[in-house]
Amino acid sequence: MSTTSGAYPEGAQRPSVIVRPALPADARRIFELVEPYAAERILIDKDLIAYFESIQEFLVAELPDDDGTWQVVGCGALHVLWDDIAEVRTLAVHRDVQRRGVGRHVLVALVERARELGLQRVFCLTFEVDFFRQLGFEVIEGTPVGTDVYAQMLHSHDDGIAEFLDLARVKPNTLGNSRMLLEL
Repeated sequence: MSTTSGAYPEGAQRPSVIVRPALPADARRIFELVEPYAAERILIDKDLIAYFESIQEFLVAELPDDDGTWQVVGCGALHVLWDDIAEVRTLAVHRDVQRRGVGRHVLVALVERARELGLQRVFCLTFEVDFFRQLGFEVIEGTPVGTDVYAQMLHSHDDGIAEFLDLARVKPNTLGNSRMLLEL
């Protein structure tokens, strides 16, 4: 995976952003990062337990603070939907550090993770069309799976899958969002 562990060779330039797999110890911080966006209905509001249960899907981004201590300031998850497609979920950056490349670093690492998993497409549901478009995502209509896969996905209890399928029960969460797809 194209993430950086924080260690770098002597004499090498210190990275500006570190992206790494999330640990269970990061779940509370992820919850805190997402909370303001969930309050504005930009991201799905989830209980803390949901972040612990899906922590293996998450990457986190760190930046150094004034004393050089690295702090988690961004996150994003890659949720596999089927054998050829995954969804970018819960991409959030602390508002104090937006426009510093944190979200881009996380998204690039998530796309690389999708490639490593042998996936062919990455889906997202977003208000940030221009951001995703800069990284190759295209706005789409409908759900990019066949009717047989759609029928199987209807059995999922995951609200994110329901959003992907554009089911009526999640419409309040998806109003105004654009459906986007990246072909790998």
